[in-house]
Amino acid sequence: LRLVESGGGSVQSGGSLRLSCEVSGFTLENYAIGWFRQAPGKEREGVACISRSDGSAWYHDPGKGRFTISTDNTKNMVYLQMNSLKPEDTAVYFCAAGYHDLIFRATSTGETSAIRSWGQGTQVTVSS
Repeated sequence: LRLVESGGGSVQSGGSLRLSCEVSGFTLENYAIGWFRQAPGKEREGVACISRSDGSAWYHDPGKGRFTISTDNTKNMVYLQMNSLKPEDTAVYFCAAGYHDLIFRATSTGETSAIRSWGQGTQVTVSS
């Protein structure tokens, strides 16, 4: 299994970025992809996740209305469109894959210890 994030960068407050996560080597039918972020000195937190099988999605409250998670199953890609970015969105963003229930629980609770498949992360910096 391999996950590779891309699309991070530096933007001003109010700007947009689209993060990409390329997934390969995954054979599970009922799996989900989650986006997480970790700011300096803070715990890793769930941002959004999406089910590969039915497209259902979950968002953390700070991202609702600003972030959109989507998939392109033909390309094994998962995207996180982030609009109206704020300085508090500054963090390293990671994608992770696993069984549906595992990922949905991890993104909503922040309990990520059971996740074994992570990407390397991509830095997002939002300046005021």
